[in-house]
Amino acid sequence: MSSANTAPESAPPATRPAEPPTSERIRQRLLAAGQRYHANDNIADYIEDGELDELQAEIAVHMQKVLRSLVIDVEGDHNTAATADRVAKMFVREVFAGRYAKMPAITEFPNAERLSELLIVGPITLRSACSHHLCPIIGKTWIGILPRADSHLIGLSKYARLTEWIMNRPQIQEEAVIQLADTLEEKVRPEGLAIVIEADHFCMRWRGVKDAESSMTNSVMRGAFLTNPDLRREFLALLSRKNGR
Repeated sequence: MSSANTAPESAPPATRPAEPPTSERIRQRLLAAGQRYHANDNIADYIEDGELDELQAEIAVHMQKVLRSLVIDVEGDHNTAATADRVAKMFVREVFAGRYAKMPAITEFPNAERLSELLIVGPITLRSACSHHLCPIIGKTWIGILPRADSHLIGLSKYARLTEWIMNRPQIQEEAVIQLADTLEEKVRPEGLAIVIEADHFCMRWRGVKDAESSMTNSVMRGAFLTNPDLRREFLALLSRKNGR
């Protein structure tokens, strides 16, 4: 039989390449910008409108897989039926929101009265999670500010908001106090800055050695607090008096 009149076979429809997951699109932007994205870094500038909802949904899918790998009957167990969704929302919108949300708006006021006396704010309650085990870190911080004539003044509540923004990420306490100090120095431009953090780490209380009494205290002293021992002693003495020590 002649094949001269046989119609040519039609080519299969072209397939569109699969859209990369939201996390990968964000990661590629970070890499293209040469931007670090460690657990305690803020990446809000690289997240586009609508992507936070997509990221939350993506995390929920992976969290469901984690629960399955833990051999939990997520279909039959009514207690964990929606756990993956809850955990994804908690990570993105609450306990790790400091990674994905921009810095809170901070209204700055000029130091019109040229204040130069020691100011202490605290204790400010802080909540975080350790980067190593994602176990809670619960504690308090005290902030000492020695303003200068050209310092910016911010409202008392803003110290708490900045602390929350820094701590709402997987953190290491030693790095968290430095991040908080860097942010406050940039915003306030003080003559001196002192920060003390005291926190309980549930990676020690809940697991590992299970020591229920240990806590960690660390500090940062900058500017006048570093060079003036009398100012440093005054700050630490006032903290001890406030804590009844």
